[in-house]
Amino acid sequence: MDTLCRDVPAADIPKVCRSCEARHGGICGAMTPQQLAELNKYTSRKHVCAGAELYGQGENVTNYANILKGVVKLTKVMPDGRQQIVGLQFAPDFLGRPFATENALSAEATTDVEVCAIPKAALDRMVKTQPDLEHLLYKQALAELDEARDWMLTLGRKTAQEKVATFLYLIATHYDPESVDSTTFDLPLSRADIADFLGLTIETVSRQLTKLRSEGVITIENNRHVTVPNLDRLAHIAGIDL
Repeated sequence: MDTLCRDVPAADIPKVCRSCEARHGGICGAMTPQQLAELNKYTSRKHVCAGAELYGQGENVTNYANILKGVVKLTKVMPDGRQQIVGLQFAPDFLGRPFATENALSAEATTDVEVCAIPKAALDRMVKTQPDLEHLLYKQALAELDEARDWMLTLGRKTAQEKVATFLYLIATHYDPESVDSTTFDLPLSRADIADFLGLTIETVSRQLTKLRSEGVITIENNRHVTVPNLDRLAHIAGIDL
């Protein structure tokens, strides 16, 4: 498709977008240089420190965002205060639901995060007139639905070891899409958050990490820095069909 920004001369693309990590894989991949220039009038890059909330459940939607770097956790809170991590998002994922008026989830930076913030009103106007952009957002929604169904399988049928291995494989393959070495990373979640995400206890998570380390599937330094010597072996243990 010769209308996509990745197929046109770089000089025609707004300067700030040329080196953007999310331009090819995010929603901007469906935009022409003219559309990028229009959107660039409203967007702003923001740095969000680990532990900070990007938006809260029940708050009015005022902005969307493209994740440029880092990991964001999505959390659902029940009326009695109990909560569950229901998803993780990475670059170049899109944060938010177009045309929604209220956030159904909370989003928190689990690492230092960089985002490209997009005012809701500006993007909603563009989506109404740009079929390619609307189509891309629709495809992303379907992809998230497929991922949620896969995660239901992980939580409902996989063993504790398979769950932990699945989590590690997810991080290794999504944490930094720009990196040439996806086999080395820092865990973006605490042991407690990993346990919450996987439906396990903290003790079980720790035991399974120790077992994977003793079997040579991973190495761990400083309790967070993980190296995966063989991603295929990790995928096999996770029950992932490559």
